[in-house]
Amino acid sequence: MIRTLRGLAHKYFSDEEAVILFLILVTGTVFVIWFGAMLAPAIASLIIAFILQGLVTKLNKLGIPEAVSILGVFLVFLGVLVGFLFGLLPLIWAQLSALAGEAPRIIRELQSYLELLPEQYPHLISAEAVGTVYQQVSTEVGQFTQWLVSFSLSSIPDLVALLIYMVLVPILVFFFLKDREVLLGAIAKLLPPQRPMMLTIWHEVNLQCANYVRGKALEILIVGGATYIAFKLLGMPYAALLSLLVGLSVVIPYIGAAVVTIPVAVIALFAFGWGSHFIWVMAIYGIIQALDGNVLVPVLFSEVNNLHPVAIIVAVLFFGGIWGLWGVFFAIPLATMLKAVFSAWPVKDSLPPPDPGKV
Repeated sequence: MIRTLRGLAHKYFSDEEAVILFLILVTGTVFVIWFGAMLAPAIASLIIAFILQGLVTKLNKLGIPEAVSILGVFLVFLGVLVGFLFGLLPLIWAQLSALAGEAPRIIRELQSYLELLPEQYPHLISAEAVGTVYQQVSTEVGQFTQWLVSFSLSSIPDLVALLIYMVLVPILVFFFLKDREVLLGAIAKLLPPQRPMMLTIWHEVNLQCANYVRGKALEILIVGGATYIAFKLLGMPYAALLSLLVGLSVVIPYIGAAVVTIPVAVIALFAFGWGSHFIWVMAIYGIIQALDGNVLVPVLFSEVNNLHPVAIIVAVLFFGGIWGLWGVFFAIPLATMLKAVFSAWPVKDSLPPPDPGKV
């Protein structure tokens, strides 16, 4: 047992830089788990600044001074934030409230559809199974409606915290953009002067994660925007709410599209019934999903290393269980980072020297 442990230590931790990097990763993970909720505004600001830095760099390459680039990108970010808070968010909230008001009617129509299934498919579906499904759906919808009604009273502290975040986050984003080199230089002083492995991992992670996060943010905007325009033209109710769900569904490959298809199909069914309009809605929705997977994703993520679907699902489950929605969003970048770390990690093939006490 001891010889096996010595062999593993010699194989993976014989390099001093590897030991330091391992301690940094463990300390950083523990710090984020313990203090992540407290430092949520700073972490969110750092992520946003990381996304915006790519646009700043592109403007610099076009010959625009860095100060002007930072100011311009920051003003665009403020415009998008204000537009979301005072334009899109109230619309989504209004549609969510309207959907909660329509929930009883949808439940009654759902019951009528479900009651026909045992008659049409008696060998596949029983009346007891239909009753169980209906009871579960009714319970979930009732809990959601109750939460929505009590939201205005129970979430006042959360709204106050949200307002504070809306002030802190733009300020932090600006300083992360403005003083990026200063902050990176301060962190570099804490690391060993000779760190070739860390630099290799940093360049790989910076390339992969930057391309992924920025590409995913752009994909959300494109898919969500295209869905909203299509649903609006087709007269689909709750177009803003559904387009938001469709846009966010691209965060989780394979799973997100399958899950969000259910509310889209249900609302289209209750709005238009089994007819040509329903078929048109689902066909356009399918075309958007197909274009996203076969055209948009290859263009946006051409420089990102592909992960196996099993690795993606495991990463989503693991990091989502630790950090919730943020963990789901950054599951693939974190998995990519781990892949880069393992690829660059120094490994000794030779056996460790024999223990002097055993000679």
